[in-house]
Amino acid sequence: MAFEFTDSNYQAIIAEGKPVVIDFWAPWCGPCKMVGPIIDELAAEYEGKIKIGKCDVDENSDVAAEFGIRNIPTVLFFKGGEIVDKQVGAVSKAAFEEKLQKLL
Repeated sequence: MAFEFTDSNYQAIIAEGKPVVIDFWAPWCGPCKMVGPIIDELAAEYEGKIKIGKCDVDENSDVAAEFGIRNIPTVLFFKGGEIVDKQVGAVSKAAFEEKLQKLL
């Protein structure tokens, strides 16, 4: 299961400097419903290597505002506490895996 990023916990997790992936989504978003299960699978597969999770933009507007999230789903990839890649819109699991490999 994917980790839940919130307004109160995201800064500390990103600051750790380990690879982090955040899926910005909302329950009413159709494409988010396609990406969600992929994020859950990847979170299980990369557990212990990359912190992969989701952030509901309706409940956590501070995180979304800080990163300028205007379209969802948007997935941000962090390495060393910095954004190194970004995916806007629904894509295949293989496309996400390619980006994850660059974080390792």
